[in-house]
Amino acid sequence: MADLFGDDAADSDPHPVSHGDAPLADTLRPQTLAEVIGQTHLTGPDGAIGRMVAAGRLSSMILWGPPGTGKTTTARLLAGAVGMRFEAISAVFSGVADLKRVFALAEKAAAAGQRTLLFVDEIHRFNRAQQDGFLPFVERGTVTLVGATTENPSFALNAALLSRAQVLILHRLDRDALGTLLDRAEAVKGPLPLTRGARDALIASADGDGRFLLNQAETLYAARIDEPLDPAALGAFLQRRVAVYDKDRDGHYNLISALHKSLRGSDPQAALYYMARMLTAGEEPLYVLRRLVRFASEDIGLADPQALAQCLAAKQAYEFLGSPEGEVAIVQACLYLATAPKSNAAYTAQKASFKSAQHTGSLMPPHHILNAPTKLMKDIGYGKDYAYDHNSEDGFSGDDYWPEGMEPHIFYEPARRGFERTIAERMEWWNKKREELRGQ
Repeated sequence: MADLFGDDAADSDPHPVSHGDAPLADTLRPQTLAEVIGQTHLTGPDGAIGRMVAAGRLSSMILWGPPGTGKTTTARLLAGAVGMRFEAISAVFSGVADLKRVFALAEKAAAAGQRTLLFVDEIHRFNRAQQDGFLPFVERGTVTLVGATTENPSFALNAALLSRAQVLILHRLDRDALGTLLDRAEAVKGPLPLTRGARDALIASADGDGRFLLNQAETLYAARIDEPLDPAALGAFLQRRVAVYDKDRDGHYNLISALHKSLRGSDPQAALYYMARMLTAGEEPLYVLRRLVRFASEDIGLADPQALAQCLAAKQAYEFLGSPEGEVAIVQACLYLATAPKSNAAYTAQKASFKSAQHTGSLMPPHHILNAPTKLMKDIGYGKDYAYDHNSEDGFSGDDYWPEGMEPHIFYEPARRGFERTIAERMEWWNKKREELRGQ
């Protein structure tokens, strides 16, 4: 078993064997997809990967997820699961010559009846022209492309490549998954020299990164520590902030929940208290900032559009100033969120619209709102009778933009608070105007 969460794409063996004093991450690499931790939404029987493996046929895909979540391992195991050759390159270290070599080998294998899975680590680092170079080989079936990226594929990859690959999202590993990972390490190497609280603090400090967690565990094993470390001693030993929560093994999760609920309840004093508890205990400030950014969109949204900007500015200020000077920017963002008008309308709209899109994703938009850059497209009605809103009275045509055969849906219902009150008034005016225009 090798490198459970590593991105060392140079090793092309889908089932590498550990030898001697191999790194802990190597020793614990899963042998099957069922052993991959934290990604059962993809690898389980109902997941996209599980279904492809059951069918014995892979389509090209982009694995998008944070570091240390199993992208490389999943790709290796996929090749073995369906009997494909595994070729791997890293966009950081590879160039045109490497790509030509890999494609030549894949074509030779294809001629012999052997399919090739080409894993490209950090695929977003290839430029647009290099990404285009994959297209003919993917289209001909010379390779099945599996790319890995930590960046949003919508921005990092070109549209032509994305149209030929399914984007699969890997989740940041949660507390239970990271705990299982440490259990596996301890089954091989013995108990970690940590108190129960320090073990929980180590898991929290990994912030979803399995590879980081195993590297820290390996450091502890190598030190041959005689007495178990408590959370404070662990932080000093690793020279890294780790959260120190008195006796409460779930303190990390309880306090972030309390912070979130206090913000939602518009109590700036309680929110500050819980945030201070976390930061003074050694919690990573960037973890707190990530939670504030999430809150800004989930619980405030367009009721105050500046909430998200405030949080992102606080992150930038903290990264620029560092601790402790930068922590006042986090406090400012916390106070802004607590005192802002609240609305979960955007969050609710996301869930409803995504659900609808999954059920109706094959419906074609109406022809009159499609661009017609070619004569053929014009001849079949693309763009015909489109009403340009800026040429209409009040800059509003009242046109119908929904696919044929689909009734209009209401996903977004703004709250009557903050800026969303203004948005609601605009939407009411547009709806009334739309009814008037369609009644003419």
